[in-house]
Amino acid sequence: MDIEVLGTLAVRERGISVTPTAPKPRQVLALLALHADQVVPVSALIEELWQGAPPRSARTTLQTYVLQLRALIATALEQGEGDGEAAPAGRRTAKDVLVTLPGGYLLNSGGGTSDVREFDRLAGMGYRAMDAGDFPGAARLLREALSLWSGPAFADVHGGIQLDMETRRLEETRLCALDQRIEADLRIGRHRELLAELTVLASRYRTHENLHGQFMLALHRSGRRGEALDVYQRLRATLVRELGLEPSAALRRLQRSILMASPETPVVAETNSERLVRVG
Repeated sequence: MDIEVLGTLAVRERGISVTPTAPKPRQVLALLALHADQVVPVSALIEELWQGAPPRSARTTLQTYVLQLRALIATALEQGEGDGEAAPAGRRTAKDVLVTLPGGYLLNSGGGTSDVREFDRLAGMGYRAMDAGDFPGAARLLREALSLWSGPAFADVHGGIQLDMETRRLEETRLCALDQRIEADLRIGRHRELLAELTVLASRYRTHENLHGQFMLALHRSGRRGEALDVYQRLRATLVRELGLEPSAALRRLQRSILMASPETPVVAETNSERLVRVG
């Protein structure tokens, strides 16, 4: 089974889609797919579908959705064999793929692919490369991890409590990987190449201090000190107006460094872990 959730939901068994079009079964499959090969409690599925106000028939209705998903899986298994694939020993059935277990359900991927798992693997390798000082390797690995995203997670699924929470969690992991990939690119002198991307990101994440700090550094190292200082002033105005906060001490120090430095002088910046590094 191949699973994609970092964008639109796509679940395929033997290359054939088993993704339903109906909203509620789609929610069920989305939550099972995200936690493939793990038991998802019935209570979590009910909370996802009815957001704390389930009908008396909730369990029966959930069972109906599971049956609908198994019907799609069974069709995919039959078509897969019809396309010339050899049936494995002890032929896999729909109940083997979407398994009923005490207290919940499990989507058995059968060792297939998952874009979330691959993202976590590549991002983890990228973080380790950063820690080891291999900035070109880190940039490459993190760029590869981020390429797995085709849009917001579960972009075409109407999410309830559980999926909304998971979507926010996944978005945070994407932002962390993006932050580290940009830092790696800055470390290897790709400041000019980053300017277009950071212009978009600073507009999209208007209160994200680290992205704005990276934008300031990229502008400064490109000889655009005035624009770098403008970025700081716009961020400060947004933070004060929307959150009642001043920029962090680290960002204020970066602003002062840019203000006092000549264009050819490396600017000292602070990473997320408050470690001083030189970028330039």
